Amino acid sequence: MPQQTDASCRDTVTQALELRPERFAVFGYAHVPGFKLHQRKIIGADLPDGTERHRQAEGIANLLESAGYVRIGLDHYALPDDELAVAAQAGNLHRNFQGYTTDACQTLIGLGASSIGRLPQGYVQNATLIGDYQKRIAATGNAVAKGYAFQGEDRLRAAVIERIMCDYRVDLAQLCGQHRHPPIEVDLEQLAADGLVRRQGCIVEVPEAARPLVRVVAAAFDQYLGGGGGQHSRAI
Repeated sequence: MPQQTDASCRDTVTQALELRPERFAVFGYAHVPGFKLHQRKIIGADLPDGTERHRQAEGIANLLESAGYVRIGLDHYALPDDELAVAAQAGNLHRNFQGYTTDACQTLIGLGASSIGRLPQGYVQNATLIGDYQKRIAATGNAVAKGYAFQGEDRLRAAVIERIMCDYRVDLAQLCGQHRHPPIEVDLEQLAADGLVRRQGCIVEVPEAARPLVRVVAAAFDQYLGGGGGQHSRAI
């Protein structure tokens, strides 16, 4: 957040730990003033750069892990006996628009303006502006403004990305077999050279030191985004 520091983050975590919650979700602030106009009031110089964001995130992680919490994927932490931690250990973790979950349900219904839902057939998104959302609800009871139907490799690639985000590891041959799809080819050479990924045959794995940048590896499998090289700081 603006003017947030490593020290202030640690102070916040120390206070939160007094409540001893079962889980923590730790998200970085997304500064997109071109999309969210009110964010233009924030002075850019007050925002931490990529290096500082990483320092803050790792400082929070170290405190939570020292307090007995297990690191779950990219941005969640849970006590060892919490079902999220148990699912992560068993390889049964899932991830949706709300973060990590133990729920394998294929349908997620988003409520409210701009919310995104996922159905077995694809994605839908409600109107993003509150006024438009209210008008659609009043007129038809349905606020969906746009959707995208899965096609081609979409389901397979979504499954690959989910396993990378949840397990830091994916067996491409296994998933391709489950989806009855021929092998997919992705250029991971630059990510491997940067130390962000290791590949042995069909097994792709994110080394422990590179896990804060797991989004970069996942992005390499998104055919709509393209490769993730050179975008490391934006993924923190």
